[in-house]
Formats: sequence, C-alpha cells, structure tokens
Amino acid sequence: MNTLFDNLILNTDSYKASHYRQYPQGTQFMSYYIESRGGDYDELVFFGLQLFLKQYLLKPITAKMIDEAESILVPHGLPFNRADWEYILRTYDGFLPIAIEAMPEGMITQPGQVMAQIVNTDSRCFWLPGYLETMLLRAAWYGTTVATRSRTCKQLIAKYLLETADDLSGLDFKLHDFGARGVSSQESAAISGLAHLVNFKGTDTLAAIIAAQRYYHAEMPAYSIPAAEHSTITSWGRENEDQAYENMLQQFLAPRKMVAVVSDSYNLWQTLESWGTRFKAQIEGSGGTLVVRPDSGNPVEVVLKTLQMLEQYFGCTVNKKGYKVLPPCIRVIQGDGVSLQSIGQILETTKKHGYSADNLAFGMGAELLQKVNRDTLKFAMKASSVQINGVWQDVFKDPITDPGKQSKRGRLALISNAQDKLATVSIDQLGSHRNLLQPVFRNGKLLVDDTFEMIRERAAV
Repeated sequence: MNTLFDNLILNTDSYKASHYRQYPQGTQFMSYYIESRGGDYDELVFFGLQLFLKQYLLKPITAKMIDEAESILVPHGLPFNRADWEYILRTYDGFLPIAIEAMPEGMITQPGQVMAQIVNTDSRCFWLPGYLETMLLRAAWYGTTVATRSRTCKQLIAKYLLETADDLSGLDFKLHDFGARGVSSQESAAISGLAHLVNFKGTDTLAAIIAAQRYYHAEMPAYSIPAAEHSTITSWGRENEDQAYENMLQQFLAPRKMVAVVSDSYNLWQTLESWGTRFKAQIEGSGGTLVVRPDSGNPVEVVLKTLQMLEQYFGCTVNKKGYKVLPPCIRVIQGDGVSLQSIGQILETTKKHGYSADNLAFGMGAELLQKVNRDTLKFAMKASSVQINGVWQDVFKDPITDPGKQSKRGRLALISNAQDKLATVSIDQLGSHRNLLQPVFRNGKLLVDDTFEMIRERAAV
C-alpha cells in the first residue's frame, strides 16, 4: 500500500485524529462550507472537485487501512477512532457517510460566496466532515485558483485582441502551458494543468490530458506542436547553428503545420536575420507557420524588437483596425518571464507600436501552475452549523484580531438575487429561489458527472 496516497484515513492533518473527542455531548451532525474570503481576483472559476471525488471518495476504506492508520497515529501521539472507522466499514462497506453539495464546476463566482457544503449523513459520524477538511479544501483551492488566474489572463488577452485584431479566432491558443516541470508533483501537474485547460486549448502538460480524459470524459481537450529546446539546437555546435534550424524546418514545417523554434541560444538578432534571409523563401513557401521563440532578456523589449525585425524581413499587412500583422507563415511566442503583469505590458507596448496581438502567443510555466497558494484567494473551510440533541444551532468564528476571518453561520444556500448577482443566504431564507448548490456526492455515490466541455462553456470569456 502506498501510505501517502492510498489510505484515505491518513489523508488529513495529524491533529484531526483527536477531534472526535472534542465536540459537545449530543452532537449529531456538523455542516461545513468552503469559500474564498478574498484575494487577488474579483471573478473566480470553481474547478477541481469532481476530479477529487472520483480519485479519492469513490474508493472505500478497508480493514488494512484502519490497521495502518492506527499503527501510525498512535505512536505519532494521537488517539485513534478505531470504533467509528470500523463502523463505517461495517455499515457502509467502507464508503464515507457524508453528503456534499457544490456549485457547478466552471461557474463564475465572487469572493465571499459559498462554493461547497459538507455534512455527515449518519449521526454517529458527526466528526467526519471536519476530518475531511484537509483534503476537501486542497481539492477546492488549487484547481480554482489556477483556473481563475488562467481565465484572468484570457480576459486580458481578449481585451487586446478586441482592440487590435479582426476577431477572437485565435484566443483559445494564446496562452500555452509550459508548467509541468515547475510544479511539485505529477498530481499537481494534472490538477493545475487541467484547470488551465478550462480556458485554453494549448498545453505541453500531458498529465492534464490524462486527467481530462479520466475524470471529465474529454476526448482530446488540448494540443501541442513540435518545438525545439536549446539542447536540440546547441548540440549541433555554434558553428552549425543554421544547420540545426534547417533541420527543424525540413523535419516539421509543412502545409498547415506549425513548428516552434527557440532562437536565442547564442544571438537572437542574428538568428532573426537568418530566418528572414537564408530561410525566408523556405518559410514563405512552406504553407505552414514558423513560431519564433525568444527566451531571454527583458520580455517587453525583446518581443517588440523581434516583431520589428520580423516585419523588416517578412513585411506586414494592416488589418481592419489599423494594426500590423505578420504574414501567416511567421509568428512569435514568448515563454520566458511571462506573468499576468508581463502579458499586459507586452501587449500594451506592441499595441503602441502598431502591432496586433494576433502576432503573439505566450507560454507560462510555474507562474501559472505553481506560484499560487491557499492564500492567493484566501480559501477557508469552516463549520457553520451543528445539530445537538436534535436541534440545529449556528456555528461561527469572529476573531477580534482579524475581522476578515469572520465566518458564515447556519446551513447555507447560494442564489442569484434580483440584481442577477450571486448571494449566500441561510437555507431558511431560500424561499422561491433555486439553490445553486447541487448535490454532487452522497455515501460513496457520485451524483453529478460533468463533461469537460460543459465546464468550459460555463467558464467561457
């Protein structure tokens, strides 16, 4: 057994093992909710829960897992609730007696709104929702945060395409995921890479493709193209650099095909000259597209000069909005130093110099998939209601030292109000409103099984 990943009982924080002894006498049910309390973005994309449910909660615990958990937790210094875990194994065949309801994945929401709500379905297991906080919160914050950052980048790129391009036809391929090597694990790559694909269709993170197919019924959700790296250029030797480029063109450049070639191994400006002189006729006559990748220096300055030099060699046409567009045989991708901020700076600078955003695509790595954490969107999972001796009571925290950490109270619902804005209300205030939180899981059964295309449609820019 792989202790780190296969044993659900150990997929928690150590201190959670002691909590079953800490609730009031007569506690029967505990209701928790998940929300973003604020952070870097005003619009959020909820994503990742279905992946987690399929990977972890559709598998039962076993007697072997119970034994292993006890053998670790007790020497670790904690009590172990063996009786209740054996009760779950005996009564529910090892599946967890909890109910989860959540907003639809891909739905656009705002900070401060409930995203999901969790309650136990068996009064003996009142301690279970809180025990699952570690894994549930992780499932919610990571995918949601990456999907939100990716969508914010898409909104920014769309803005410049609307201003400088004839249409938005290339938008889905304007931000390519380069981040697989910059994340902490293959599972991280799968979750975060898939979150990016909610918004875009270009990736080199194969784990995301696998996850889309395994957990969201996707066929082929994203694409890549042949591309050089520095080693496939420098291995030819500096004196044979042009031979390396010629090989790339011969191997991959063909009608309706694209190839990306990193061009700064030695002297970017000299390479651009080679593209525009020695290889110009081959590129123009190929019927395909060479994507030039500068990969060092100040991104704003380097991209602008690259466009200017390519215009000098290949020319430009002027589109309906008055901006310059390189011929279809040549484009540029910037994959170094790319962030939401630098994308904006690059597109604003190139716009001021008369270039359409159509000329450019971006590749983003760890900035997209890894440089996020739970506090990026201030995620929290908190108890909001408890039933003790048959009576529901509100539960909340309200620390005098940080009012921003005040939690919600009561059993909650999510509605669209008269202003067509989302609002979190008590279930008692639901009235004629439709609760946008939908049951997604109960006692080991998945109740909603969305396709990836459904999620993309909800998140569309």
